[in-house]
Amino acid sequence: MVCGGFSCSKNCLCALNLLYTLVSLLLIGIAAWGIGFGLISSFRVVGVVIAVGIFLFIIALVGLIGAVKHHQVLLFFYMIILLLVFIVQFSVSCACLALNKEQQSQLLEVGWNNTNSARTDIERNLNCCGFRAFNPNETCFSDCFRSHQCQPCAPIIEEYSGMVLRFVGGIGLFFSFTEILGVWLTYRYRNQKDPRANPSAFL
Repeated sequence: MVCGGFSCSKNCLCALNLLYTLVSLLLIGIAAWGIGFGLISSFRVVGVVIAVGIFLFIIALVGLIGAVKHHQVLLFFYMIILLLVFIVQFSVSCACLALNKEQQSQLLEVGWNNTNSARTDIERNLNCCGFRAFNPNETCFSDCFRSHQCQPCAPIIEEYSGMVLRFVGGIGLFFSFTEILGVWLTYRYRNQKDPRANPSAFL
């Protein structure tokens, strides 16, 4: 059987959805690990990561069931959802890769001012206090606050933000191309007849 056949399309689609399943379980596991070891105290951040993991798991499950059963309706909805996810993820990944240092700094400051729990995690893990300047009159949870000799967090965060954005943008761009591959495989697989099935059963 050549790779353009029914079995190859089915196996490739199953393998792709198994990859998505593993990634979704990894996201949920990382969020649980961060909470368990006290690295993340922001339930909003953890909630978003877990929600993304569950969403990806459901999509992968729909695609896997549709591929195994050659279910036309499940495969159609899977293809549409995967196409929408590709558009969003591709746009976000390109935006992450296109941000310059000034735009990164502005976004970091907005995020700093709007998330108290994430701010606490950053101060504790990076051992810094304040964003642009250290103020001994403000509450800070880092170890250096006891000696009142803390660095502001902005220079430390900005040092790594570009690398993190490039990493996130690159990973997102890679997975967006796997999603468009999944859309193409699903479209081709839906229009192929199962050679072992009853011809009248294909709708």
